[in-house]
Order: sequence, then structure tokens, then C-alpha cells
Amino acid sequence: MEEITQGVNNINLAADSHKKNRVQVSNTKKPLFFYVNLAKRYMQQYNEVELSALGMAIATVVTIAEILKNNGLAVEKKITTTTVDMKEDSRGRPVQKAKIEILLGKTENFDELMAAAAEERDGVVVEEEQQT
Repeated sequence: MEEITQGVNNINLAADSHKKNRVQVSNTKKPLFFYVNLAKRYMQQYNEVELSALGMAIATVVTIAEILKNNGLAVEKKITTTTVDMKEDSRGRPVQKAKIEILLGKTENFDELMAAAAEERDGVVVEEEQQT
């Protein structure tokens, strides 16, 4: 019976690590606004987005969340902090890393703000085409 319980727990963990609306942020792989725009797209699709990061990338996740909140696009729903055990690359010894997960939801006027931003972009493109 214990084996079955353990198997069910493992399935739940595996499903959780592949959420469709999760953005796993690295502070070395992509520019900041790549993640901001990805988070906006996920909020359009799923009404909420989960930002996740380890170690030094935590500051980047907090910055992304603050940009979205300050622009009136997102509201904070939940923040979770934990530590996770990982193997160090060079020696393979275990180290603990801080982890943060921030769940953001759409604001009531999210769709209006996104539509206004799209119109503004389209207007700039038309203006540039007219000048050439």
C-alpha cells in the first residue's frame, strides 16, 4: 500500500513541474522583457501566471512581478518561498538553493490595457511606414 501512495505522490509532483502557465526564470538565459512579455501572454491564455526562480534569479522574478503590477496588468495572488536540495555542478555535492514562486492574476482591466498597447504599437508601425 505504501508503494501505491508513493507512486501517486510522484505523479502529482511530476504534473506540478509541467504547468502550462509557469515561467521558470533564469537571470542568464533571456533578457528581462522576454519574461515580462511571456508572462503577459500566459495571463491572456490562462488568466494567471506562476513565476518561478532559484537562487540569484529571484531578484529577476521579483522585478518581473513588480513591472506587471505597476503597469496595472497583474495582481499578486500568492508568494511561496522554499529551499531545494541540488547537486553542485563541479563536485556533485548537495547544496541548498532558495526558490520563489509568485502567482499573479489578471487585473479587471488587463484586456483593455493590452488592447490599448497593441493599438499604440500598430499606430507607430503605420506612422513609420508613412514616413518612408
